[in-house]
Amino acid sequence: MPETVIDVSLETLNSMAWLETSWQELEARVSHPFFLSWLWIGTWLRHLPAGSQPHVLIARSSSQIVGLAIICRRRAWSFGPHARARWLLNETGDTRFDRLSIEYNNILAEQPDAIISAGLDALTSRLYHSDQLVLSAIDPDLELAACRAADRAGLMTEVKQASPAPWVDFAKFRQQGRNYRATLGRSTRQAVSRAMRLYAERGPIELRIMETTPEALAAFDLLSDFHWSRWGRKGSFANPGFRPFHEELIARGVPTGAVRISRTLVGDQTIGVLYNFVHDGCVLNYQSGFLYESDARLKPGLVSHVLSIEDSIARGERGYDFLAHPGGHKSHLSNSEHAMKWIAIGRDSPERRIESRLRGAKRIIRTIATNLQKKEAEALHSIPWGWLLKPFRP
Repeated sequence: MPETVIDVSLETLNSMAWLETSWQELEARVSHPFFLSWLWIGTWLRHLPAGSQPHVLIARSSSQIVGLAIICRRRAWSFGPHARARWLLNETGDTRFDRLSIEYNNILAEQPDAIISAGLDALTSRLYHSDQLVLSAIDPDLELAACRAADRAGLMTEVKQASPAPWVDFAKFRQQGRNYRATLGRSTRQAVSRAMRLYAERGPIELRIMETTPEALAAFDLLSDFHWSRWGRKGSFANPGFRPFHEELIARGVPTGAVRISRTLVGDQTIGVLYNFVHDGCVLNYQSGFLYESDARLKPGLVSHVLSIEDSIARGERGYDFLAHPGGHKSHLSNSEHAMKWIAIGRDSPERRIESRLRGAKRIIRTIATNLQKKEAEALHSIPWGWLLKPFRP
């Protein structure tokens, strides 16, 4: 059987209406992650910052569209004599705006192996001088395809970041006939039970799903307040594009069930808000905000996620994904993980090597700072502060 001929072009985005129709038709025929749904991509395109240069990567076979992706081009000066052009898959290159954080990034494709390979070859053929192709938050399959495309073009692949995405695979304990909490580690189970007991002293504990768009947006406002009090300008809401993007995404996604926002209530008080996506039978935990108190035994995040996971299990869904950048209790609540990487493809050059060394130095400094903070915290924890409570006798 002759191989299917795939023609790939990179075209300026001129018509959102045409792209919406074409994307949704292809989306209906292929398996894809949530972040390649038109709900995410279309909302993202409507909120692009000024100066973005979106193009559409189009793969055709027998005149039918079989592959689509958004490619943005952004120029930036580095250490060399030429301005670098960065070609980005479903991102803008605007660091602040891209904190919206696409994950499981890829090309929407009907025949993934052949079409993705052809698409990557078309993109790598455009790289000149110090240009780069940037692929963020990709899975191992796309990483392997990208490395092969780079090899064919005589280019280098550099891993800029790697982060596992922990998730709860419900099949693992359903097959054993066990409930979710029974699968948790002993210390985690004890922490959940203790926190639930302390909260129950105040009133009934409930996970409440926001069924309407106004309810969901009100809960999102509360999530924002919780998040600001915890993270301030280091948090997601410091990005001015974050709120309007997600307000539209929520308004479009709640009525279809693709967006699920929940409050964790103790009596009439909200102690946690979870902002999740639901796709292909899996819940994706995108953002959260919690009411932290001085009593460290009260764990609003732990309780909120356990209740949300149990709600998802009761709905017959297949998993609960914490996405990349794991931290805190996420790894303790998970039983599996997906690998995710951020890579760049380009030619070897003096400026690339300088940037690589600077990035390595930055990682070392960050690791040293983190270790110092941990040692300071351990030292403070080891001080017998009880003497402060003893009466002073001259």
